[in-house]
Amino acid sequence: MQMKLFSELDSEKQQRIIDAALTEFAEYGYENGSTNRIVKNCGISKGSLFKYFENKEELYFYLIDTVSAQMAEEMRFDVSRLSRDLYERVIEYSVAEISWYVTNPVKGRFLIGVASETGSDIGRKIVERYGDKSTDIYEALLKGVDMSGRSNSRKEITDILRWVLMGFNSSFLKSIAERDDDIESLKKSYIKQLKGYLSVLKKGL
Repeated sequence: MQMKLFSELDSEKQQRIIDAALTEFAEYGYENGSTNRIVKNCGISKGSLFKYFENKEELYFYLIDTVSAQMAEEMRFDVSRLSRDLYERVIEYSVAEISWYVTNPVKGRFLIGVASETGSDIGRKIVERYGDKSTDIYEALLKGVDMSGRSNSRKEITDILRWVLMGFNSSFLKSIAERDDDIESLKKSYIKQLKGYLSVLKKGL
């Protein structure tokens, strides 16, 4: 019922609430995120917010669903057209991903923050609700990649790439938070750094 009330709001008011909540959680994470600051920044009362969402947790999961769907739609591409070389494919995908993050910095920081929620109560609920979708993404990414001559299993390679890229992307986004470079310059900087890390992995995998 509450979510239905939110869906019936005019689009401008919906977006104000979404933007304020995304900014809050991207900056402070779930535990330290404040609904008091959210309502102050979007110009509604706390009572109104909880007419639309049962609690902070429901709002948080709504944002995860919304932003994840937007990212998936905007980054949709044909994996079969990517290189069959493991490292070239990782670079191609990662450039597309970081380009989305750079273009959508608040949403990017929010999603990386969600992925970093481990060991907490909300982290356990994220796993219960979504399983390990990040692993599914990387498994799909590696479909058709030439794995011949590699001693590691596909799952081991998938897990290692997921951990490395999540950590690297998080650090990169933090490092560029105060920079005003154009997107092409940021992409070149990202590719250069990523290739350096992947060269280390290539020797080990």
